[in-house]
Parts: sequence; structure tokens; C-alpha cells
Amino acid sequence: MTNISFSELGVTEPLRRALRAENYISPTPIQVRAIPLLLAGKDLLGIAQTGTGKTAAFALPILRRLSEKRAPAGPRATRALILAPTRELAIQIGDSFKTYGRHLALRHAVVFGGVGQQPQVKALARGVDTLVATPGRLLDLIGQGHIRLDRVSFLVLDEADRMLDMGFIRDVRKIIKALPRQRQSLLFSATMPTDVERLAGEILRDPGRIEISPKAITVDRVDQRVFFVESANKRALLAKLLGDPGLARVIVFTRTKHGANRVAQQLDRAGTAAEALHGNKSQSARQRALERFRTGQARVLVATDIAARGIDVDGVTHVINYELPNEPESYVHRVGRTARAGAAGSALSFCDPAEQAYLRAIERLTKRPLAVVSGQPSHRRAAPDSRAPSHVPATRSAPSKRRRRFRGAPKRRAA
Repeated sequence: MTNISFSELGVTEPLRRALRAENYISPTPIQVRAIPLLLAGKDLLGIAQTGTGKTAAFALPILRRLSEKRAPAGPRATRALILAPTRELAIQIGDSFKTYGRHLALRHAVVFGGVGQQPQVKALARGVDTLVATPGRLLDLIGQGHIRLDRVSFLVLDEADRMLDMGFIRDVRKIIKALPRQRQSLLFSATMPTDVERLAGEILRDPGRIEISPKAITVDRVDQRVFFVESANKRALLAKLLGDPGLARVIVFTRTKHGANRVAQQLDRAGTAAEALHGNKSQSARQRALERFRTGQARVLVATDIAARGIDVDGVTHVINYELPNEPESYVHRVGRTARAGAAGSALSFCDPAEQAYLRAIERLTKRPLAVVSGQPSHRRAAPDSRAPSHVPATRSAPSKRRRRFRGAPKRRAA
């Protein structure tokens, strides 16, 4: 299946023309497996993270089927409903539907909270073919009579695990109760905890199951390296790395909102254009930060994990984990920002003594030790290898010795 084309998958010429304009030539593994199944009308349970090409995997067959059956949705109605957990993800999915469907006479809308609803109400008034929504704002609009769901033929729940983590399970169930029983339903999730399995059992009928391993994606496409560095020295190390122009478009991840603001401010003062992105910012500020990063006005985006599954920006050369996440799955999502839909990328992690337990958990999940650039774990330190260029650092040989050093349990500090 490695040389299969979009045409062979059943993607029609108007859609292929849009894909060519975006330089999307070859389908990704999830697209190869999902598109024929969805064109056949099957429900789908997809276990895949963002960056695998899953948006196109469900958008292309939905757009084809909507274009073939041009029954109007009717006022304040939609024929396809896609639920997303965050505003950023909803906007990006909506943009994808517009991009792929640019040569089709279909109407699209996106609704989310944090902004005034009147433009969204106006967009829905005539009815739309695809609606991408966050659960809270959608329920508000349903309650006010601005949208009805009785014409929905396609339902997509994207990032279901994230949706449940954010407390949307009741909202999702209310929305599902308002849908017709006869529909094609898709559920995508990066992980499959019990609550997601239960939800999948409630809404899917005899689904096809596709699992794209995030571990394999991370190992295969991202060059992953670690610097052992004291917390007080991370700022200087970041500045040194960014002195190399090879780090052209960089996402720096922190654990806290305050940390993201602090790092972005420090970079700006040092002359590196940077934007912070986190949940305390208004919707307009978040969109402005993303747009500056996309257009290159900001070289660095400093983000918390709210952005790990919500940033879809082409050409990210490096991800830097300024602070390691305390959940190893978050590391996979962070790193995936620089390996979008088949591209390669580099991920550099800063690990201070208090974070070594997090590093061990990440290496257990990915089944791959990160290559050591400089420093040593615990308290036995060596001088950094100054010969290494910052964007392609030298690594230490004999990883087995590094493994033995990890056996001492590090002291942990409050994150």
C-alpha cells in the first residue's frame, strides 16, 4: 500500500485538485486505511494522534459523499457535524474542510466560545453542509434555536480523550441525543481509556478500527535528543540554541502558563520574536499569536500543553521541551508538532535533576532512549560537548552506561 494514490482510494478529481494545490501528493497510512472504509459507509474508531493526517482521512470521504448527494440541509441545519475539544482545533478542522472542498459547492461553518456569537448565528441561518463546533457553544446555539441537528448524516468526534479530560462528556451526550439515529459516526482518540471505550460503544455501530501507533510515529520521524541541564541554566541554553539560524520555526513547551509568559518575554527582550500561547489568553490573542507564528513574524511560539494537540503549522523545524511534561503521552503530542503528516523534525528536551523520572516514563512509552547531547543524569556531571552544532548536536556513545546511571531515584521537585 506504500505507493497507492488518492485516485485509487476513491478521492474524486475536485478533491485531488485541491490536494495538489497544497502539495499533498501521497496519502498517509491512516488515509490509506480510513478513506475506503468511510466511503463504504462504515462507522470508524480511529486511534491516532494529530499529525498523522487524520483530518484529511475523514474530511475527504465526507466531502465526496456530501457533494454526491446535494440535498440542502435547510435553514439552521447541517449535514455533517464535527466536534472538537478546543477552539484552535475547531478552527483548523474548519480550514481543512474549506481547503479540501474549495472546488465543491458546499457551505461550511465553525462555532466556538470565547467570541461573540452573532457572526456564527448569521453563518448558520441558511444552513450549512459541514459544521465544526466545540460542545459548549454548540449547546448554547441549540438552546437558543439557532441550530438544529435533525439533518446530520455524518458525526465526527475528534480528540475524544481530550474532550473527556476537559469535562465535556455530558455536553457530548446531550448533543448525541439530538442527532438522528441513522447516521455514519466516527470517533478519533489519541488514547483509549475506559471512558472513551464506553463512549465509542454508545455511538458507533459495528465500526472498523484503525490504530496508528504514536510510538512508531515519534521514533520513525523525529530526531529526539536530551540535554541534562540545571533548571537555572535552561534560559542560557535556550538562547544558545536559538543563536543557530537552523532553528527557523520553533515551538517551546512549558508546563505552566506563567512559565510560557516568562520564557516568551525573555526571548523578546533578547531580540528573538516570540509569542506565548496558553489557556489564559483571550481567543483573539491566541489567534493572533498563532497567525504571527504561521507567517514567520514570530520565530518562536512558547506554549503549554493546551497547544500540543491544537497547533497545525507547516514547517516547524524544532520542538524544544523547556520543561518535560509529567504525562509521557503529552511528550508524544508535543513532538508531533514537528512531524506533520509524514514530515521529519527535531525535538530537543531540557532535563533537570527533578525531571529525570519524567524522562524515564517518556522512554518507557516510546521504547527508545533519547540521545544525550550534553550533561549527565543525577549528580555525576561532565562538561557539555561544545563541538556539537546546536541544531544537529553530537550524541554520546554507549547508551547502556547512561541507562545504569538512571537507576538512582532522583529527588523530585514540585512542578
